[in-house]
Amino acid sequence: MLLAIDVGNTQTVVGVYDQDGDMTVADGGLVGPWRLSTVHGRTEDEFGVLIGGLLVSAGLRWRDIGGVAITSGVAHLTSTLRRMVDRQTDVEPVVVGPGVKSGLAIRYDNPREVGPDRIANGAAVFDLYGGPSIVVDFGTATTLDAVSADGEYLGGAISPGVEISLKALVGKAAALSTVELVEPRNVIGRNTTESIRSGVLYGYAAQVDGMAARFEAEIGEATVVATGGLAGWISPHTTVVDEVEPWLTLHGLRLIWQRNR
Repeated sequence: MLLAIDVGNTQTVVGVYDQDGDMTVADGGLVGPWRLSTVHGRTEDEFGVLIGGLLVSAGLRWRDIGGVAITSGVAHLTSTLRRMVDRQTDVEPVVVGPGVKSGLAIRYDNPREVGPDRIANGAAVFDLYGGPSIVVDFGTATTLDAVSADGEYLGGAISPGVEISLKALVGKAAALSTVELVEPRNVIGRNTTESIRSGVLYGYAAQVDGMAARFEAEIGEATVVATGGLAGWISPHTTVVDEVEPWLTLHGLRLIWQRNR
């Protein structure tokens, strides 16, 4: 079994793949997956107990893990996870970064600057849908990334994510309070809560539509794939998203692990 771990600044996604699972879909052979809060002070022992408990809940044990693939945007947690894997298994983890085979030609000015999750997403979207493709990832940041018809990672755009924007809004406006992210009754909100919900939901949907159109003006018509924790909430209100793949990054980790095993 392959343990795939995607560490973001806000959430960590963990899944286990049956190595004989269907490779033509992102969730083929996927056990779990589980979304956890990213705790920056978590130790290797805590990770071991936490992930070990998730494995047990799926009828698995650490001894069933024959491979580990990691993408992490939090450098000190990358080191912590390496130690955790070393303590719990006898496998060498594949950690997405410079020198790791992704299957993509990286056209960024400095390839070392590309977030490893963006590389995993690019590898996954090209495998599943070919190119040109655009990945929209609703994470701590909202990112859009472009992959060419030849499997080149071309670059993308980064903007503040939904939760960051909400926290900034509430922090700067004393009269506002946090709101539950549900669909508003109308686009034109008739109270403060509904107005915030409308601004977040339809505002981010419009942002995706507008940015994807600008991307396509440069790379041509593309398949637009959404992923991330809020993809299922925002994507139905866009006009450009063709597919929603909640576990796209994990599929990319599976591909990269296979290419580096």
